[in-house]
Amino acid sequence: MDNPASVFSDEPAPPHTGVKAPISWFRFVMQFLSVAGAYLVASILPAIPAIVDMVLTAAQNPDAPPADPDPGSALVASTVIASAIAGMAVAWLWLRKEGRVREAIRLEVPGNLRSTLGWAALGTGGTIAIFTLGAWATEAVGLGAPDPSFVLDLVTESPAMFALWVVGVAIFAAGFGEEVLYRGFLMDRLERLPGLRGRSGAVLVIQALLFGLPHAYQGLGGMAVTACVGLLFGYIRNRCGGNLWAVIIAHAAVDTIMMSLAYANALG
Repeated sequence: MDNPASVFSDEPAPPHTGVKAPISWFRFVMQFLSVAGAYLVASILPAIPAIVDMVLTAAQNPDAPPADPDPGSALVASTVIASAIAGMAVAWLWLRKEGRVREAIRLEVPGNLRSTLGWAALGTGGTIAIFTLGAWATEAVGLGAPDPSFVLDLVTESPAMFALWVVGVAIFAAGFGEEVLYRGFLMDRLERLPGLRGRSGAVLVIQALLFGLPHAYQGLGGMAVTACVGLLFGYIRNRCGGNLWAVIIAHAAVDTIMMSLAYANALG
């Protein structure tokens, strides 16, 4: 079986080091905005037919009250998957141009599989603990508990949608895609910036805060708790020498567990 990292480059991955060759803040901002822009645009594209249909329906019935948008489970899942693909593609292009794909996105087979699985288990259990304690803490301080009901309601729509969300979203878009983008691309970029090179603590905090922002649909509490999860995943990534498999497995496992529990609860 080929090394999974071979999809990115044929060159051997260099050893992970604490201080990397620098990039400018201007380059970072350009890269960050282009990846975020691609992510956002791709999330809208699958919904364009539904948006056009809604606009045409409203134009044909101007006296009718505006209908609430009902995107449906398959459409929302497709936007999440498309976003992950687009974001990773643009990130790959930037890294490919610099010749640093495998230096940033480390997907080589781990040298110590037992250690990797151990860190993955710690990430899974730690994330569940963070959400459990975080829900209580954010509620206590008035931020509100994380509310992922919007997504979980879509997951439980049908057996087919449950399978689509677990495979397409939990495992691919979230588990693989978000870890490649945040703990791979983003952390590598931050580690190269003037003022942040060699400051792993600052890099961990910044990437964690940026990781929490897209989870605004869960409320302020959800953003805060997700940022704490990002901090844990960043720490695990560093302890694994930059290799991403432990955090990929942990992220995919947590989302799969949450979706499975929601589906089981919907079945009674």
